[in-house]
Amino acid sequence: MSQTPDQLHRFLFEHYEVRGELVQLSATTHDMLCGHHYPQAIQRLLSELLVATSLLTATLKFEGAITVQLQGNGPVRFAVINGNHLQQMRGVARYDGVIAENAGLHELIGEGHMMITVIPEEGERYQGVVALDGDTLAACLEKYFAQSEQLATRIWIKTEPHDELPKAAGMLLQVMPDINTEQHALDFEHVTTLTDTIKSEELLTLSAQEVLYRLYHQEEVRLFDPQPVSFVCNCSRARCEAAILQIGKAEVDSLLEEQNEIKMDCDYCGTEYHFSAEDLAKIFNDQLTPPEEPKTVLH
Repeated sequence: MSQTPDQLHRFLFEHYEVRGELVQLSATTHDMLCGHHYPQAIQRLLSELLVATSLLTATLKFEGAITVQLQGNGPVRFAVINGNHLQQMRGVARYDGVIAENAGLHELIGEGHMMITVIPEEGERYQGVVALDGDTLAACLEKYFAQSEQLATRIWIKTEPHDELPKAAGMLLQVMPDINTEQHALDFEHVTTLTDTIKSEELLTLSAQEVLYRLYHQEEVRLFDPQPVSFVCNCSRARCEAAILQIGKAEVDSLLEEQNEIKMDCDYCGTEYHFSAEDLAKIFNDQLTPPEEPKTVLH
């Protein structure tokens, strides 16, 4: 298999009121999954959710953060992807018990819902919830767009384990806002019928240009410059120190009586942060020590 860069591509049909997105991921899925030992079905679920989040983020006109979370009563208690408008992503899942290799969405999540939270840098926080009553994650997202945006939307998501770099890719087609005529509906049906012919291997391995040519070589498609997608975790020692301060000195001292240090792990990237008694004493002393007053120099 050839290797395509982790990128999101936006495109438009010149003669139809339809926009599209195509995302292909390998390094990002690998970096998200490599620090964990998820069963194959959960690796597939998180990879699909990663693709879905990238596609969803690209439809939003905002700068800020987005969280897409699945919750239910199945063996997977939750699965979540955090991302932003820069296509910087991270994700994690929590589960119990033995997971069948071929388990699907409902076998993993059970009865549940998908919660989409958008936190723009400017403006109000937005949250949308949709029931997980579609057969696939793509079908559930299509229902979300139909309910919340009233926009005809089709989504294709493909995943495949491959050596050290699990691959995932997806496409999204959506009618332009405020377009709702019978002809536009026929145009949308036409391009979605063409897209239904996409094969997993094509979407996962061919370049975006090749994929679009194979699907739409009789159409005029404008492809925009790609945007890189990457795994980025924003954990840090400073964030851990802030969490320790929130726990409080009494609780920290109690923990130190049971162990020689406090260890904090990042759920997303697996980084371990260790704090000795001396480290902790300094954290609380720094909090209590007032800033030094400027000295007055007499001449």
